[in-house]
Amino acid sequence: MAEVSDCLACYLNVLSKPEGLPDEERLLLDDIVVPPLRLEKRDVLCSQGASFDALYAVRTGCLKQETAIDSAETLLTAFWLPGDLIGCDAIDSGRYAGTVSALETATLCQLPFDRLETFRHRLPRLCRRLQNCISRSLREERLNLHQLLGRTAEARVACFLLAISACFQRRGYSPRSFRLPMSRSDIGSYLGLTQETVGRTFMAYQAQRLLAVRGREYHLLDLARLERLASSPGRRQKRP
Repeated sequence: MAEVSDCLACYLNVLSKPEGLPDEERLLLDDIVVPPLRLEKRDVLCSQGASFDALYAVRTGCLKQETAIDSAETLLTAFWLPGDLIGCDAIDSGRYAGTVSALETATLCQLPFDRLETFRHRLPRLCRRLQNCISRSLREERLNLHQLLGRTAEARVACFLLAISACFQRRGYSPRSFRLPMSRSDIGSYLGLTQETVGRTFMAYQAQRLLAVRGREYHLLDLARLERLASSPGRRQKRP
């Protein structure tokens, strides 16, 4: 079983706050934290429509969420990296919004929601940080959707790479070099593009010395130019 301090460090990292909790909240959280959960590649964390019972903080690895719209279409609706919080979109409905699975070996801290609800009045700082985390996630999701709608493939891929870069930077890692376990098919599904279009865009970026890709290793060579591409007002051309 992991030390409580390890889980606390994980939660505090998720909530993007460097300072510790008050001693009273820290001790109380000891009764709430569940031992870390380990998933292997392709293991399912939760299924779409299952009853919501916990939030999950990603410690290591990467996970994705697939949401079935109808019997004929399934969309990839979210990726989660270390420091992200899974389950925020299930709090209101009481059901998980999609099937969440591991893209690689992953470890997660589980925060049972009923326990959090029971002690929420005695955990004001932790609950405030959770609220801030959820608010930030929703704000970023809306911004990303606005940036992607109607944009060219080049702009969408640039937005995606910069969002990943910012995520790693917030966690204290390099914003320029990182490993992504997602396939190009997954990235395409998330961005509303075909796998072939994602591949062609990566090749174009490499030819322009914006990006270097070696397997799953990504190196952003020119962040400033990627930012200009991402903020470009260019739109896809409508078919006549």
